[in-house]
Amino acid sequence: MTSSGTNRGGPPRPAPTAAAPSWTAAWELLLLLAASAPPRARGRTLQAALREAVRSGRLAPGTRLPSSRELAGDLGVSRGLVTEAYEQLTAEGYLRSDRGAGTWVGDAVRAVGPRARDRAPRAAGVRADFVAGTPDLSLFPRSAWAAAHRGVLAELPHQALGYPDPRGLPRLRTALAELLVRRRGVVADPERVVVVSGVAQAMTLLGFVLHARGTPIVGVEQPGSPELGSLFASAGVGTVRLPLDDEGLAVAPLHASGVRAVVTTPAHQFPTGIAYSARRRAELLDWARSVDGLVVEDDYDGDFRYDRAPVGALQGLDPEHVAYTGSVSKSLAPGLRLGWLLVPARHFEEVVERKRTMDLGNPVLDQALLARFVERGDYDRQLRRCQRAYRERRDVLVAALEEHFPGTEVSGIAAGLHVVAALPGRYGPQDRFVVRAAAAGVLVRPSAHYGATAADGVRLVLGYAHLPPARIRDGVRLMAEAVRGRGALDESSAP
Repeated sequence: MTSSGTNRGGPPRPAPTAAAPSWTAAWELLLLLAASAPPRARGRTLQAALREAVRSGRLAPGTRLPSSRELAGDLGVSRGLVTEAYEQLTAEGYLRSDRGAGTWVGDAVRAVGPRARDRAPRAAGVRADFVAGTPDLSLFPRSAWAAAHRGVLAELPHQALGYPDPRGLPRLRTALAELLVRRRGVVADPERVVVVSGVAQAMTLLGFVLHARGTPIVGVEQPGSPELGSLFASAGVGTVRLPLDDEGLAVAPLHASGVRAVVTTPAHQFPTGIAYSARRRAELLDWARSVDGLVVEDDYDGDFRYDRAPVGALQGLDPEHVAYTGSVSKSLAPGLRLGWLLVPARHFEEVVERKRTMDLGNPVLDQALLARFVERGDYDRQLRRCQRAYRERRDVLVAALEEHFPGTEVSGIAAGLHVVAALPGRYGPQDRFVVRAAAAGVLVRPSAHYGATAADGVRLVLGYAHLPPARIRDGVRLMAEAVRGRGALDESSAP
């Protein structure tokens, strides 16, 4: 760039312009890259460096670049190589070229920060997080998973790395069918199992199919998962909340609602913690048969029952009126994004076609890995390990509540990853309790957060599976100290 001026004691620089500082910094980077790149890679290196300089903002929009002759001389490369780089980036929109007026940085690119932000839902600066829904991720079986990964890579044929069957790998569907028949009592033909990215995708798939069939609205439990409304809305289907009683979904409101599809959690209702009674399960199936409807069974933590063997899945009683879904999110880790969906025959092909157009199937390596993990008994061992840990933590939580909040009633069956705790009225009002706990670094959710009817006193949904026993004890103690220390009635003054 000798015609653009000189810099004594240093490299030449372009003639001064408003954008010269940006170009100078980028030019120094290009000089280093060109000098270090192998001769055959200099063209690609130059293009990549220019592209990154524009993206990062080092080359601002409107910056005029040196001529191809000048830049080639300074970088020690051929003029043709620079010309090709300019032409390529002009075609991509990074640069613009005006005949007879030189080459400029275009304004189509907006500079972005060099690092991506993590928007995963995590609570920062919290001493104890009792929000329900997360397993203990430290229990993830890293060694066994790594061994299975090595085994899969060694044995997986090359052709298996192509686009998979949208239903899932046959090997995984077979392993899941055997697992679910054995552990959950479902009716599962491997040909009718669909591998999905968790229960959320299963709900969305069913939503699309129901929408295409003219179903405008789906019933959901009240209280229940707050995410269902947005999942079905994304498929164009509305939701209506249907009340529960002590046995499960109340039948009379279900009939009166006019819906023909309903989502349930019969093994361990979220968040009340009840298990549907045998009578209510039968009544629910009678309703489905009477309207030719669909019951969607979310078996999100059906394997975790601590006082007896888990009750079998509802789907096993009528597989043609029940769609059954679950995942490894609570048993292994939600980040794996692996689950399953069994649907009645009349919905099956539509679900598979929607799955195909949605993502062309789940990652093959992940499917093969889970299949091997199940086949070799590692998944059963992991479930037993989690059951032991979670049973202990539930017992610790119940004992800590009784110690620090005497008179607390824990409802629901001994199962799952959360409890519902009704604290005596003297610890209320509920909103103030939650605020004071948060100020002490303890996160809790009242049952009203999940749609439960507001009640006197303090009624909390407390997740415990992800917390070690010591953290559970400390968290309950911190709650008690925060509440008593800021105006709650002392036990001695309670009526």
